[in-house]
Amino acid sequence: MLVAQREGEGEGEMHKLRSISKVSVDDLAEAGLSREAAAKLQRALRESLARAQRSRTPSSGLEPDPREVWRELASARALKPSHPHRVHQLVYYSVYSDWDASARGPPLYWFPSLPQSKGTNLGRVMESHGGKLLGSAYKDPITSFSLFQKFSVEHPDVYWSIVVNELSLSFHRPPSCILDMSNKSKPWGTWLPGAVYNIAECCLLPSQHQRKGDDSIALAWRDEGYDHMNVNHMTLKDLREQVMLVANALDATFSKGDAIAIDMPMTVHAVIIYFAIVLGGFVVVSIADSFAPKEIASRLHISKAKGIFTQDFIQRGGRKFPLYSRVVEANPVKAIVLPVVGDSVGVKLREQDMSWKAFLCQVDHIPRRHYYPAFYQSADSVTNILFSSGTTGEPKAIPWTQLSPIRCAADSWAHMDVQTEDVFCWPTNLGWVMGPIALYSCFLAGATLALYHGSPLGRDFGKFVQDAGVTILGTVPSLVKTWKSTQCMEGLDWTKIRSFGSTGETSNVDDDLWLSSKSFYSPIIECCGGTELASSYIQGNHLQPQAFGAFSNASMTTGFVILDDHGVPQPDDQPCVGEVGLFPVYMGATDRLLNADHEEVYFKGMPTYEGVQLRRHGDIVKRTVGGYYIVQGRADDTMNLGGIKTSSVEIERVCDRADESILETGAISVAPPTGGPEQLVILVVLKKGYKAEPNDLKMKFSKAIQRNLNPLFKVSSVKIVAEFPRTASNKLLRRVLRDQMRQQLFVQSKM
Repeated sequence: MLVAQREGEGEGEMHKLRSISKVSVDDLAEAGLSREAAAKLQRALRESLARAQRSRTPSSGLEPDPREVWRELASARALKPSHPHRVHQLVYYSVYSDWDASARGPPLYWFPSLPQSKGTNLGRVMESHGGKLLGSAYKDPITSFSLFQKFSVEHPDVYWSIVVNELSLSFHRPPSCILDMSNKSKPWGTWLPGAVYNIAECCLLPSQHQRKGDDSIALAWRDEGYDHMNVNHMTLKDLREQVMLVANALDATFSKGDAIAIDMPMTVHAVIIYFAIVLGGFVVVSIADSFAPKEIASRLHISKAKGIFTQDFIQRGGRKFPLYSRVVEANPVKAIVLPVVGDSVGVKLREQDMSWKAFLCQVDHIPRRHYYPAFYQSADSVTNILFSSGTTGEPKAIPWTQLSPIRCAADSWAHMDVQTEDVFCWPTNLGWVMGPIALYSCFLAGATLALYHGSPLGRDFGKFVQDAGVTILGTVPSLVKTWKSTQCMEGLDWTKIRSFGSTGETSNVDDDLWLSSKSFYSPIIECCGGTELASSYIQGNHLQPQAFGAFSNASMTTGFVILDDHGVPQPDDQPCVGEVGLFPVYMGATDRLLNADHEEVYFKGMPTYEGVQLRRHGDIVKRTVGGYYIVQGRADDTMNLGGIKTSSVEIERVCDRADESILETGAISVAPPTGGPEQLVILVVLKKGYKAEPNDLKMKFSKAIQRNLNPLFKVSSVKIVAEFPRTASNKLLRRVLRDQMRQQLFVQSKM
């Protein structure tokens, strides 16, 4: 997962604008307001300026602090979601027109209030335990947040004992302790030793302290094309019964411990199947429904899957796309096929495959309310195999144990403040890490999971968010960019949203300004981590001021250093840039890979810090003035396309064969100068005597990549060059190519 704000992004727009004190009624009217509304907003601007001026300290100069001006504007709700985006731009960029980010850090747009902070999950815990744990140093959740986060790094056993009690965790056999560091061969420690439980059962059982009862709403959903209908709901009790029914059918079809893949959209049925696999003691194999047959086949092979759940078609944007046929081409052992519409599948099945209806008919003799005994396992038992592309062509197979769900749910509980009353919606897929994160974040915190069965790109999805009463909405930046550019969400009421989430790509400040404004500037919690961490190592939260596209702190219990070019940790209190080195004691992170050497991938070559070898993550991070973090890319040649990590090698292998004129290709990803998701650029060296047009190659590359790798990948541009820069050992210097293309794009943007 990767999210970042580029230094100086939006400054060009800021410097073109006048100071906020000089914004006139005419300016506001020109931006799209009626004269009456413009006059009303200008009065509010003047009042906010006056209040900020009164709060000015004698040493702060003549002008009020822009942060205080924006805080006053936001708290007064002077800027409305219904105001045109040009109005929001005018006001925000005018407030920060003279802001020097290099000297003062990123401009802030959201500020916690003390009363609200005490009602957050973390704030409540800090109020209860802060005095005991921090002594007289504890003041309140806002003032003492950094101290408490540092305490959680130094005393992870204490923090996790509190959080384990806060989440819906029920142990068949409780752990002997939280963390055992006695085994010197495991420097990351043994978490919850002796514990025996089933994490799916924890999600499905009522919880008194979470106020999660059998009649509470577990799922809310709507099918695409039915936006005129009421939102569907399923109680926790009904969900549990459905899961147990499918678990019984799994027992009739597979053997305990079998790996079973899910390759389908994230629907109610997908959620039921996921929990049934885990409840029954099987292992979920996560496969994204956008993958080409070759990618499906490789993941089935690596995981040794015995079967796969899929659909006959995928329905998005009013169109049907084949899915079962791709699975057939991948040739799994057994497929269980669900219909996208109605009760019968719309394709002819192979002999070894089963329809969903036939699969469930195997257990017709078992009463629907029959109790299913959960399969209890140790904390380090594998429940889910996910995949992440590394720097080789084969995807890394990353096993999630029963610890991983606790980690991701705890981070959502702490940083996104997921509570029992929340309705949580994050359009994603079980093939990506956010799918399982969304499930566990909701069900271990007692919240409602909202699912839209269709494309999240259009107004129908936005209306579902409105009608379902979504309070926490997760996004990826490219999705927000689409909503903003198409104006498809205009007129909808998103004011129930109290928090947004963002991950997967580079954030654009202006797009985030648009998004946050739709809910009176609710915070956008930026998240950056990885599948192998089951969480984010840096993240926003509800106890610190937030800046668009930036991360305000390390996540709870996470410690890391930023290494310089020589691998030496840089001081924690100073602005700097370098590669991240994570502290290895990290609850929920992997301690194994199925098809790679875990030690070599994550630890080999990393320096030690305070006597402990650091864990590799691969991000280049900048710490700004004021202690915010901005991710500036990957240390290796892994790229991020549309929120999906892939490698240059994978792209190049396909492109090299796309046309006979090609000698070799170099695949890089470059973020636009104005910010936003990374764009795929292919550089080409032609064979001697051959000619080719970049646009023709672009079309051929796109087709080859979408056919062989992923239909979601798009080639942004192609450039033909004479030769590639290389090392003395003939290794391609992709970083040099990236720098050259960044410079070229920067020059073009200034023309």
